[in-house]
Amino acid sequence: MEKRQVRNNIRKLRFQNNEMTQEQLAEKVGVTRQTIIALEGGKYAPSLELAFRISLAFGLPLTEVFSYEAEEKST
Repeated sequence: MEKRQVRNNIRKLRFQNNEMTQEQLAEKVGVTRQTIIALEGGKYAPSLELAFRISLAFGLPLTEVFSYEAEEKST
C-alpha cells in the first residue's frame, strides 16, 4: 500500500496574510507556536477540527490549505 502524507501551505499562507507570525496564527486557532512549527515542518498532521480552524483563520477552503498526497520516495 502506498504511503500518504498530509501536506499544507500554512507557511506560504502566513506570508500572504500580512506576514502573520507563527505565534499570531497559534493564538487565532488555539494552539501553541510549537504546534504550528510542527505542522509547517510536516512532523504533525492536525486533527480535523484543527485543520478546519486553520482554514477558517485564513478564510480559505480546507483543500487550499491542506492536501493528502503520496509521500515522495527517496532515491
